[in-house]
Amino acid sequence: MIKFASAKNISQMERIKLHDKYFVPYIRYEEISKAIDVVAEKLNNDFRGCKTPPILLCVLNGSIMFTGELMKRITFPCEITSIRLASYEGTLSSGKTKTILGLTADIRGRDLIIVEDIVDTGTTICDIHKTLTIAGANDIKICTLLLKPEVYNNSLVLDYVAIEVENRFLVGFGLDYNQLGRNCKDIYILDKSS
Repeated sequence: MIKFASAKNISQMERIKLHDKYFVPYIRYEEISKAIDVVAEKLNNDFRGCKTPPILLCVLNGSIMFTGELMKRITFPCEITSIRLASYEGTLSSGKTKTILGLTADIRGRDLIIVEDIVDTGTTICDIHKTLTIAGANDIKICTLLLKPEVYNNSLVLDYVAIEVENRFLVGFGLDYNQLGRNCKDIYILDKSS
């Protein structure tokens, strides 16, 4: 796991504008890719030889890129399904999770790996975990690309964390600002100077 990624080494990259805000580089794709390699290796070790293929639960829309990259590296049999939730309005978390698209598969008695783009306070991941438990999931593991440890205030164990980051607003590699920026291969932070 990479701890608190720093923008110092990537200042040569240009800032981007999304809607009315500017963002500056924070984590290069190469760094993201290496962190995903490490997480995938841990998953492969933990699920090698599993009797029933686990289900990867892609939390839409943010974790699409992370899930795609992770699946390329997974060597054990697995299935995939998705759920779509929303908790951000602009650059701020609403503190509430809204379900946009419920579970798209029957998960009763199945082992699941939640694949999330980012965990900050933990409200969304806890809501997902509760939903899956009520729906009858057998065992639930949590895999997140990014974690903001400064603000994570829940006791739920995060089994696989690729990168720990500062408590800043991020875009790119699936993360968005009002639906823009998801397609950037690098991750950017809000430019405080603009």
